[in-house]
Amino acid sequence: MGMHLIEALANAAPLAAASWLTDWHNWNLIAQVAVGLGAVIFVHELGHFLVAKACGVKCEKFYLGFDVFGLKLAKFRWGETEYGIGILPLGGYVKMLGQEDNPTKAAEEFERAKLAREAAEGDTLPEGEASAETSIFDPRSYLAKTVPQRMAIISAGVIMNVIFAFAVAVIAYKMGVKENPCVVGRLWPGDPAWTAGLRPGDKIIRIGDIENPRFRNLQQRVALGDNLDKGVKFVVEREGASEPLEFTIYPDPTGLAPRIGIFSASTTQLAKPPIVPVAPLGGKDSPFKPGDTIAAIAGKNVATNADVQRELAQNVGPTTVTVLRKLNENDSEQVPIELPGRPLKRLGIAMEIGAIAAVQAGSPADKAGWKKGDLLVSIDGEPIGDPETLNDRLLKRAGQEVTIVTRRDGQQSEQKVTLREPYAVEDPLTPAEPLVLNTLGVGIRVTTRVASVEPGGPAEKAGIAAGAEVVAARLPPQNVKLDDKDVEFKVEFGEAADKASWPFFVEQLQNTLADTKVTLTLADKREVEVDVAASNEWNPDRGFNFEPLYVEVRAATMSEALKLGSNEAVESVAQVYRFLRKIGTAQVSPKGMGGPLSIFGVAHQSASKGVSALLIFLGMLSANLAVLNFLPIPLLDGGHMVFLILEGIRGKPVSERVVIAFHYAGFLFIISLMTFVFALDLGWISRLP
Repeated sequence: MGMHLIEALANAAPLAAASWLTDWHNWNLIAQVAVGLGAVIFVHELGHFLVAKACGVKCEKFYLGFDVFGLKLAKFRWGETEYGIGILPLGGYVKMLGQEDNPTKAAEEFERAKLAREAAEGDTLPEGEASAETSIFDPRSYLAKTVPQRMAIISAGVIMNVIFAFAVAVIAYKMGVKENPCVVGRLWPGDPAWTAGLRPGDKIIRIGDIENPRFRNLQQRVALGDNLDKGVKFVVEREGASEPLEFTIYPDPTGLAPRIGIFSASTTQLAKPPIVPVAPLGGKDSPFKPGDTIAAIAGKNVATNADVQRELAQNVGPTTVTVLRKLNENDSEQVPIELPGRPLKRLGIAMEIGAIAAVQAGSPADKAGWKKGDLLVSIDGEPIGDPETLNDRLLKRAGQEVTIVTRRDGQQSEQKVTLREPYAVEDPLTPAEPLVLNTLGVGIRVTTRVASVEPGGPAEKAGIAAGAEVVAARLPPQNVKLDDKDVEFKVEFGEAADKASWPFFVEQLQNTLADTKVTLTLADKREVEVDVAASNEWNPDRGFNFEPLYVEVRAATMSEALKLGSNEAVESVAQVYRFLRKIGTAQVSPKGMGGPLSIFGVAHQSASKGVSALLIFLGMLSANLAVLNFLPIPLLDGGHMVFLILEGIRGKPVSERVVIAFHYAGFLFIISLMTFVFALDLGWISRLP
């Protein structure tokens, strides 16, 4: 699988929750997915079957799935062929007379044929010297056919998959395909796009030489692009800017694939649930309803999700949110809702501030000349204090000038900095992210060494003192059912890829229920329980859940649909080759691959967006199957084609010993690969780099 799968793996929801299984709509989606995946396999095998029949080859079986140990869900016989559905839904096969992919049975077939030839000719032939003329195979055997005929049979499945990818894409674009426009939604704090100065709401109009890109073009260009060390050129349109802005962004090469840290955009319409249950006004009695559209915040109209982010970041305390609520098809009403502030949940503990991890281009920090590795010492002569409350304290002085002392290489310097109004809530989204001070445009590290404890606070009551170091933390299950998961949250702190930052952990605290206790593991091996308590500072993240932003691409004419469909098919095929090449150069991790469970999960997500989205995914999957099947790997169609090419060049078949040896090698490779992707799907192998 290529980038489409990588993009979706992190978001694929588990399908086994009881509430999920009782929803008939989900069973309808499962049926769509099953039929769609079955169609991809069916057309591949149908290609082999039809061309084999046309060449006069006897086809003994035509199966979807594998009937291992003779187990099958259904079967019937029509003419000389048995048709059926095997018990193992991992592909399909056409069994032709004389063809064996099983190395052991292939060896038996070679030996039987050799003995038959020797008996017929009265002499022992040198190994591998049999030709079509000397063969006494059944005339309807696959092995009795000429090299060109066998090439046609082998390549037919791949050709059918490419045709299928084209056909379903044409149908999808005629129906209308929902695409994520290339608009910046949120940014990963400290990642390359954030550091370069991109903002939510920016519309990307060119990436390299790609004009008017879609969001998936961005993902593919970054992850599978060439010469990434020279940066990727972006041109964006920004509200309020008189002309397009140009950026050169250098992707982060760590992770499953290079990234720049951009999420696709959302609308201003609330999804389900409209607000997380643990946030103020969340839960089943929330005055916010799915489908409500946020129209104003603090009396200021908002038109885009970027506007919403900005106003929420600047109005962190109690405020008024006005929503537009549909009454019927023609009528709506404006509903003002008083939204309380969301107190920042803390442990009564302040950690030591760490070094600057990232500076945003054009920000107050950038203008002050700050660099990665600098350390904030004081603000207007006062100690920094708890880094986690710094955003709330600085927001009160947005627009004002402050004096900040920093330290670099042991030398302190003083700068006067004008704090800006924040344009977005920038909480840590992944474990390794720094804490962003959005009024300064800087990301800072926060250590796990305790600088101070609040007198009489939860940490002091638990026996934690200044100087202690926290190495791990554990949160009990919250029973919130945000995504049908109810599991214990555990984290270890550190700089490694499988470790987390303190700001990320504090972000998890915000979604805890009342009376929750956190178990902290200290460096001295002690485990202490600490109460989670609301503070006097505000958490700017209100917990709203928005619908994604889509634009529909619909072909107005059949010729336009054919053009869009052909472009989609060609792009899907080319993308698989690029993906494999980037795995070979280690630009993309093989842990980005997915097995049957991942494929089913992504297909389910696509089906939930509509039939056209599922068709586009199936076309991409069919292109994947075409390319992967035609790789020169023994047992795959491409491996068979290599042997046929050699036979055509040499004028005689490749030695059966060589063929059998390579069949065994191919069998071991495929089994190893399937074991690897299954282990990834099941979590037995971590996807962390």
